[in-house]
Formats: sequence, structure tokens, C-alpha cells
Amino acid sequence: MKEINIIGAGLAGSEAAYYLLKQGFKVNLYEVKRVKKNPVQKLDTFGELVCSNTLRSTLIENAVGCLKEEMATFDSLVIKAAKASQIPAGASLAVDREQFSGYITDALRSFANLTIIDQEMTTIDPNVPTIIATGPLTTDGLQEAIAQLIGKDYFYFFDAVAPIVTKDSINFEIVYRKNRYDKGETQDYLNAPMTEEEYNKFWTELVNAESADAHLDGERADKFFEGCMPVEVMAKRGKETLTFGPLKPVGLRLPDGTTPHAVVQLRQDNAADEFYNLVGFQTNLKWGEQKRVFSLIPGLENAEFVRYGVMHKNNYINSPAILTQTLQLKSNPNIFFAGQITGVEGYVESAASGIIAGINAARMLNEQEPIIFPNTTVMGGLIHYITHADPTNFQPMKSAWGIVAPLEQKVKKTERKLEYTKRALNDIKVVCKKLN
Repeated sequence: MKEINIIGAGLAGSEAAYYLLKQGFKVNLYEVKRVKKNPVQKLDTFGELVCSNTLRSTLIENAVGCLKEEMATFDSLVIKAAKASQIPAGASLAVDREQFSGYITDALRSFANLTIIDQEMTTIDPNVPTIIATGPLTTDGLQEAIAQLIGKDYFYFFDAVAPIVTKDSINFEIVYRKNRYDKGETQDYLNAPMTEEEYNKFWTELVNAESADAHLDGERADKFFEGCMPVEVMAKRGKETLTFGPLKPVGLRLPDGTTPHAVVQLRQDNAADEFYNLVGFQTNLKWGEQKRVFSLIPGLENAEFVRYGVMHKNNYINSPAILTQTLQLKSNPNIFFAGQITGVEGYVESAASGIIAGINAARMLNEQEPIIFPNTTVMGGLIHYITHADPTNFQPMKSAWGIVAPLEQKVKKTERKLEYTKRALNDIKVVCKKLN
């Protein structure tokens, strides 16, 4: 039985392992979290969601919605786990974190050809087929081992996590249930409305609140990923910035038909409907300051916080300089990279890269030609972006129609997204046929 090592049992590593196990390969899955967790890990199981509990939009005309459909074509473990652990969130695919992670773990453990190794990898044998999917919080020892393979060609940005409160501590005399523009079959989001006076007081306290140490690992925490920018940093860009961002009130009228000045949304975080996270409230404030400032939000005056927001440093490699479109090192085809460490940003994007790495690792082990996913698909567009971007100023990228190849025919603007989707799903089927 042919054998491969996979380092990291997050979303990308789990997807790669699942594909290879189904193909009959022996997989040695290295995961350090049960020995040494990083600052944001809480569970011992695989595929843990450490930031938001949503895999974003389910609308197929959106690039991320199309990406989920593409992944499902390859029997994606992450998509199956998400559907099995789904909780209400309007047009978003939100999950119960523990159920989601448990589903992935149970699925992988069911294979007799899987060996789980609970240890930190500090050396990588360049002669052994290996997929490195360690995520953006790779341990120092493994970072050094990777640097020996690729050189010290790393980038980084700072990411932040939003706080979670108990449902029982929310004041439902103020908070109301409604999805933006009433999207979805049920009203799944909780909404805490603010008058202009209440918002002004909240904003003033937020921008003047004390942050946690702004230096992480000796680096300045001033390189933020725009999609997860701390709410206090966003607020400092202008007094009304939040009302055009996470506190945008449009589409969220009060029961009396009026529109508040600002609205804080809360999204269900577990299947038991006990916990809710503050949408868009990633933060690096000190925990005491989070309690003080966020309790100024109407309806959260007595909120019980079960998790406070934290910030962490995310590392990623210079993929345009060192990776091929098959996710192999240009210098050594035995070594694959997948997940956020490659510069894809987001849960589904990371998982999708794991599928691609798994497919091409299997083909290499079977002495077959690797497959380059066409950049008319979202999966292919992501990999094309991270391997063709400017290597001197490479930044992480989420799925978006802007990274796929332009449509050849002229299409009305209102129909363009659906045409992108139709083409992507048609072309992904062509890729599937090559695997059979």
C-alpha cells in the first residue's frame, strides 16, 4: 500500500486525507493539537472552526456559494460535515462547531488505512510524499522545518476572533429576530438596535478602549486582513464607518417599521441554541474592556460572555514564488502545500485547496499526470491567483468572481454572476471526468 504523510488535521488536511483514504492509500496524519494547542484552539477533534462558525453564503450566484457546489462534486468531507451540523443562519451556512468537527473526526477515524500521530513535526523528509496543511498558526519547530525546504520566505497578517454570549443573558425586550431583507425561510439573526445617541456613546467608548498587547511575537499588530479587521480598528477610520459595515441598519427595520441608526447582529453559534456570536465583532480589546464596552449595546447590558475575542498572528508562504498550480513545490514535487498557509483565506477556500492537493498527491503516487483546475472554476481561480500573484506583494485571497477568467461572451450585468456559476459547474464536471 502506497503511503503519504499529511501534516495538520484542519480543514485542508482533513479534506486531503479523506480523498486519499478513499483512494486506498495509507495516510499518516500528524496533528499536534492534543499535545500542544495554539492560542485559538479549544477542541481535540479535527477540522476545528476557530473563528466564525459560518461557511458564508449558500447563494449559488455568489463565488463562495458556487465554490461549495464545486467541492460537493468531489464528495467534500467539509461540505458533508457542514450540512450534517447546520444551524439556522438565513442565507449563510452556519454550523454547530463541535458537531461539525466531530463529524469530520469520526469520518476519518473510520478508515483502517489511517494512522493518527499526535506529535509536533519538526523535520520534513524531502523524499517522502507529504502534504503540509498546518494552517496559519504553524508551530515554531515546524516553521523552521518548512523554512529549510523553501527558505525564510514567509509573510504574515493579524487575524481576530469575535466574542460569544449566552442566549439567556440577551434582553429580548430590546433585541428582535430578523434576517437582513428577510432573506431565508426563517428569521434567524438577533438584532440589537441603536439610536444615534446610543451609537455615539458606544463608538466613543470603543475607540478609546484599551487594547491587548499590540505586539505579538515581537511584531507590530498593524497588518490586518480586511475581512477580519478588529471592530475597534475599523471604528477608528471614522465615526460612521461601522454603520456602513458590521452595524449597517439597512434591511433590518424594527417591528414598528422604523430603521435604527445602527444594528448589531448576533448569529446562533451551536445547535442547542444556547450561544450567539457578535457578527463582525472581531476584536483585540482587553477582556475587561470587551465586557464593559460591548455591554453598552442595547439588549446586551447583562450579557454573559462565554468566549472573549482574541487576536493571533497568521503566517503564510510566498506561494507565487514557490508553488505550482498543482500545489507542489517547484523545487520538490514530493511536497504539497494546502490550506491557509498557502494564502487562500477562508474556511471553504482552505478546504478546497485540500481537495486539490489530495487529488494531485494521489495522481503522483499512481504515476499519473497532475490536474490543473481551470481558472473558469472558483477552485481553479483561487489556485491560479495564489500561484500567479505578484510575489513581492502577495496578500491572502478569498473566493470572488474577480479571480476567475472573464466570460468570453457579453452578458447583462444582472445575469453575469449566474453565467459565471453555470460555466464553473460545467467545467468542474470536466475535471471530475478526468478522475474517473
